[in-house]
Amino acid sequence: MNHKKKQRTLFDPQIIRRAFIDSLVKLNPMNQVRNPVMFVVEVGSALTTLLFFRSLFIPGTESPWFILHISIWLWATVLFANFAESVAEGRGKAQADALRSSRRDVQAKKLSQPERDAKITIVPSSQLRKGDFFLVEAGDSIPGDGEVVVGVASVNESAITGESAPVIRES
Repeated sequence: MNHKKKQRTLFDPQIIRRAFIDSLVKLNPMNQVRNPVMFVVEVGSALTTLLFFRSLFIPGTESPWFILHISIWLWATVLFANFAESVAEGRGKAQADALRSSRRDVQAKKLSQPERDAKITIVPSSQLRKGDFFLVEAGDSIPGDGEVVVGVASVNESAITGESAPVIRES
């Protein structure tokens, strides 16, 4: 089974575009309050922005341009943090969507009985039922949940469990 995967790059335009919009939406203080550190930085950004406008009309000890620079740095910090979080969420959603779509595409080699030389019928994984036997060979995607009845398998479960090392399954 040779499936071509669409490789997502780090700077995928769709993810970046959506992340930019989401990062602006996350400026809402009701969203930021869930992240206390960035909420405090956002409040500080708003206060320094107000101080900048105040310093334009009421002279103080600090230059208005110094206050403006501090305000810009604080706003840049908030925007970058929101953007980075949105990119991570977008990549996670894209990966979950890819897993969901690949699950629909997986073909199973259904066996009439649990023997290596049994008759093989190719069926979509959605047609497998409890008690069905299927053959998985090296490089195949596993079409569904189950247990090894005959043989031994080294299974990469990283997409499901997050474990980086393959797991040995045997009967």
